[in-house]
Amino acid sequence: MKTSANQSTAIETFGQLHSAGCFVLPNPWDPGTARYLQHLGFKALATTSAGFAFARARSDGAVPRDEMLAHIREIASVTPLPVNADFLNGFADEPQGIANNVTLCLATGVAGLSIEDSTGKEDRPLYDKTLAVERIKAARRAIDKSGTRVILTARCEAFLVGDSKPLATALARLTAFAEAGADCLYAPGLTEPTEIAAIVKAVAPKPVNVLVSGFNAQLSLAQLAEIGVRRISVGSGLALVAWGAFTRAAGQIAAEGTFGLLAQGARSTELNGLFSEKVRA
Repeated sequence: MKTSANQSTAIETFGQLHSAGCFVLPNPWDPGTARYLQHLGFKALATTSAGFAFARARSDGAVPRDEMLAHIREIASVTPLPVNADFLNGFADEPQGIANNVTLCLATGVAGLSIEDSTGKEDRPLYDKTLAVERIKAARRAIDKSGTRVILTARCEAFLVGDSKPLATALARLTAFAEAGADCLYAPGLTEPTEIAAIVKAVAPKPVNVLVSGFNAQLSLAQLAEIGVRRISVGSGLALVAWGAFTRAAGQIAAEGTFGLLAQGARSTELNGLFSEKVRA
């Protein structure tokens, strides 16, 4: 696959970020939030399926593949920073479908993408382990065939789907995903440092991503770095903060007829300055 100079540089940078230390990978949900996070000095970004879905008046997982691909392409096009695509379950069940869709995702300009083992079905929330591993192998083959070094993140959703033994399930699956060719491993929903440390140890020397959001916001960058975590993402966390401010202010107007919370908004002069033609150039 032919990549642009910008994508090639982003891929190289993203690989370097995973090689040592610990970095924060915040999740914008539109071009404006992507550009603002770049403005703050973050080194890389990731899309958020939930954040984008909510902005489209849909539930997480309900955005069709082609609409999600267009969104990922838009985010990657507005910033030179590496962008990791939250690619859900790859929009397919079988490995060949995963390979086909990963190839489409690579063409959006991303430097990384994640594939999760969640089916989206209540009666069978996780793919059978053997199939889940084959899905990661298929994603790996698609990336290798492309000739790029896009970072492949494999996710185990055991902590999010009510698995009876989530840590054991995550450890077994993430180690298998690492052997199947995943570059980075990720089990969203972790809250306990001891559990995080167990996963870091199990898949070493491959890097681990930890999700920090409202449910485990007590965790800090310094603490996670000490444990050995290489990458921290916030998922839909920033989008939910924005929704929280919006719902409180709109609710105050609707219920009380008062407007005090509007005074807490961002300054339009700052945003106008940031997004001016001069700054974009």
